[in-house]
Amino acid sequence: MNERNGVEDLSHLGSEKTSYTFQYDPSLLETFENNHPNRDYFVKFNCPEFTTLCPKTGQPDFATLYISYIPDKKMVESKSLKLYLFSFRDHGGFHEDAINVIVNDLVELMDPRYLEVWGKFTPRGGISIDPYANYGRPGTKYEEMASTRLLYHDMYPETITNR
Repeated sequence: MNERNGVEDLSHLGSEKTSYTFQYDPSLLETFENNHPNRDYFVKFNCPEFTTLCPKTGQPDFATLYISYIPDKKMVESKSLKLYLFSFRDHGGFHEDAINVIVNDLVELMDPRYLEVWGKFTPRGGISIDPYANYGRPGTKYEEMASTRLLYHDMYPETITNR
């Protein structure tokens, strides 16, 4: 098994002095090197405790986020991702904006081959909102993949039993 390169630069992982910020802060995100850049594979994060605030009323909005990506050279470190997602806690933004901001920040951070984020927000006022955004590296097969997955991302919607 290969050693992880770049782990000495990770400041959150293993720290006993973790501090949580609830103001949006993309600088919390950290990366490490992908030891298998010669292979396409998915990494998926299920984040069932995402919280942000309605920009108009200040009421909390809750969601499960599904973040999937095909890494290239860099990968996002999971504890830094958790702290970054916590930083949305007191941030006011519409659901659709939050999902697109997360996509933008992760693309800027890692330059992945492919990335998608799907937010499944709990209902407020009798309506749930489930924004989906993705990215495929321009000029590659991943750009076509992103286009196809966007068109068909919700062909088989789940049976709603948990909201």
